[in-house]
Amino acid sequence: MTAVGLVGYGSAGRGIHAPRLAEAGCHVVAVSTSSDERAAQVRADLPEATVVPGLPALLEQPGLDLVVLASPSGVHAEQARAVVDAGVACVVDKPLAVDAGSAVSVVRYAESAGVPLTVFQNRRFDPEHATLQAVVDERMVGEPFRLELRWERWRPVPKDRWRENAAPQEGGGILLDLHTHLVDAAVRLLGPVDRVAATVAARTTRAEDDAFLLCTHTSGAVSHLSATSVAAAPGPRVRLLGTRGAYVLADFEGEPHAWSGQSDLDADHCGWLYAGAERTPVPRRASAQSDYYRAVAAALVAPDPQAAMPVDPWDAVHVLAVVDAARVAAAEHRVVEVPRLG
Repeated sequence: MTAVGLVGYGSAGRGIHAPRLAEAGCHVVAVSTSSDERAAQVRADLPEATVVPGLPALLEQPGLDLVVLASPSGVHAEQARAVVDAGVACVVDKPLAVDAGSAVSVVRYAESAGVPLTVFQNRRFDPEHATLQAVVDERMVGEPFRLELRWERWRPVPKDRWRENAAPQEGGGILLDLHTHLVDAAVRLLGPVDRVAATVAARTTRAEDDAFLLCTHTSGAVSHLSATSVAAAPGPRVRLLGTRGAYVLADFEGEPHAWSGQSDLDADHCGWLYAGAERTPVPRRASAQSDYYRAVAAALVAPDPQAAMPVDPWDAVHVLAVVDAARVAAAEHRVVEVPRLG
C-alpha cells in the first residue's frame, strides 16, 4: 500500500485528495496543517494519520512513498523543491507553479535529482472528459475545428478564500485555478497551443474572476475557453464542432444551467451528437478521478516511475505558458505567441 504524506487539509486536501487517495487504496499516514481546526478534522477523518504543523516535519516521517501538495498555489514550487530534496516522489496540485518559468525550474530540478514528479490534473479522469476524448478519437464529429469549454458559475457574492483574494503572483485568480483545467483539456484534445488572445477581469474579487481565452492550436483547430464566477446563465459545458457534426454537453456536476434541452438522457449517457435537427445520445465512458492515484501508485513500482506517471509535468509547463501568454494578450490587447519550453 502506498504511504502518503498530505500537505494541506483545506478544500483541496480534505475535499478532493484524501477521498481520491482512499478510493485508490493509498494510505495517508501523515498530514501537515498549521490550523488547529483542520488538525482536529484530520484526527476525526484519519485517526491513524500523524498530524504535523508543516512540510519540514512531514518530511521527517519515516516510510513515505509519496508526498501530495494540496497547499495554496503560491507555495507549490518552493514546496516541490523541498520534497525533491528529501528524495520522495511528489504530486503537486495544479498549477505546478504561478508561472511557466518557475514551473520549468521545478521540473528540471526534479529531473536532475532523479525524483519522480507529477501534477494533479484530476479532471482528465472525469467520465465527461473521457467521453469527449472518445468523441474526438473516434472521429464522431469528423475533423474537429472548434472546441468550446466552459466552467461558468453564478457567484455574485464571492467566497472569502485565498483563491479569490490572492494576487496572481501569489497563486490567486481564475486563470491559475479553473483555466489550468480547461487549457489542459483543450491541449489533450487538440494538441499544443501556438498563440492566444484573451480577456481577463476582476469583477467581484481582488483576483480575476472572469476570463476568456481564444487559443489557436498547432493542428489548426481553435479552442474557446471560458471560466467565470459571474455567469447568471452558464453556457454549455462543451460544444465541439466538426466537419460531420457537433457534440454538446450541458450538465456540469448538478450546477443549474439554461440548456435543459441538452441535459443528459440518463446516467448512462453523456452529451449529444448533433447533425442539424438530428441528435443521438453518447454513451458515458467509464472513468474516475481516483484512477489518477491508481496510476501514480502503479508508477511508483514501475521500472521507470517518472515515465509511468499519469501526467507529464512538462504538460503542466505548457499549460502555464498558455496562461502567461493570455495575461499579456489581455493586458496589451493583442495575440501572443506561446513559447515552447523544455
